[in-house]
Amino acid sequence: MDKRLVVARRELASLRSEKTIVLAVLIQLFVAAFSSFLAVGLVSLYDPSAAGNQFTVEFAVTGEAGDDLAPVVEHEDGWEAVRYPSFDAAMDDFRRGQVHAVVRPALDPDDRAQVTAVAPDGNVRTTLVVTQLRELLDAFESQERGRLASRLERQPVELPPETRSSPYFGFTYTVLVPLLTFLPVFISGSVAVDAITEEYDRGTLELLRVTPLSGIDIVDGKLLAMGVLAPLQAGAWLALLSFNGTSVANPVEILLLVTAFALAVVALAATLALGFRDRKRAQLLFSLGLLVVFSVTYLLPESPANTVAKLAIGTPTRLTHAMVAVYALSAVAGYLAVRWFVGRRGLGE
Repeated sequence: MDKRLVVARRELASLRSEKTIVLAVLIQLFVAAFSSFLAVGLVSLYDPSAAGNQFTVEFAVTGEAGDDLAPVVEHEDGWEAVRYPSFDAAMDDFRRGQVHAVVRPALDPDDRAQVTAVAPDGNVRTTLVVTQLRELLDAFESQERGRLASRLERQPVELPPETRSSPYFGFTYTVLVPLLTFLPVFISGSVAVDAITEEYDRGTLELLRVTPLSGIDIVDGKLLAMGVLAPLQAGAWLALLSFNGTSVANPVEILLLVTAFALAVVALAATLALGFRDRKRAQLLFSLGLLVVFSVTYLLPESPANTVAKLAIGTPTRLTHAMVAVYALSAVAGYLAVRWFVGRRGLGE
């Protein structure tokens, strides 16, 4: 085992000269260290409606059923109804930028409301306005369903109670935490490809071969260095998130999952690097293979991102724990496959 540690220390020491890797680590560090500040801006991209309280959307309301729609607008904070006598007058002010959107509800012969909505096109506020407009139409639909409920001949199935969670909560645990846990895994795999292919390019593999190190020792050392790097980074990011007020439950199991994925991804990278021995081809196939593998995982009963999110929130199920075990066993199988590949083909042949 000491021989493998020597190779692992050599690989970790060489990473300091890799500016791209150092920059990637620093970017992750910045995101984790300032997550509480970055989340405010990033949530606006993840869920534009989260910014609704800081931005008042003015709806131009016109039409014969405008009196029914205006109270719905005024009921919500961040919405303001501006009444217009005609649709043309509302459109004139809309084109001049005095209102953000135009809504014209009209009643058909069956007393059902049909709403014509106009939103800005190509404006920097378009996404937010469209999101708020969609919520307005949902609220108006709920009101109309309640108003016309007495006309129903049969009682429909009751809708589940509406629940609204904080967009910051959803973004943090479904996007930010999985991103910071899996990004080091991807980087470790990419570095593993370079670490092996560069030995062939520089001709230094022959120097390692004349040492007491066997081919398996060399590969084990490289896999150990790259496999340990990912959980160390992920652990640091989780600690920084906790320090910034984002509590993360089940950190040990999350790190176990990261370690399993790191081992599996690094094993895939090592197999491709040993098989092709060319950096460009190996990196291309590694990127495509990683994309395919992670896409396939979303066909599983629970995807890796959902597993991490449930663990971080503190609501894991039996399936969640079972998926962690499946990933761990798969990683061990991948590692054993690499050792078999090296033992059968060797490194220098």
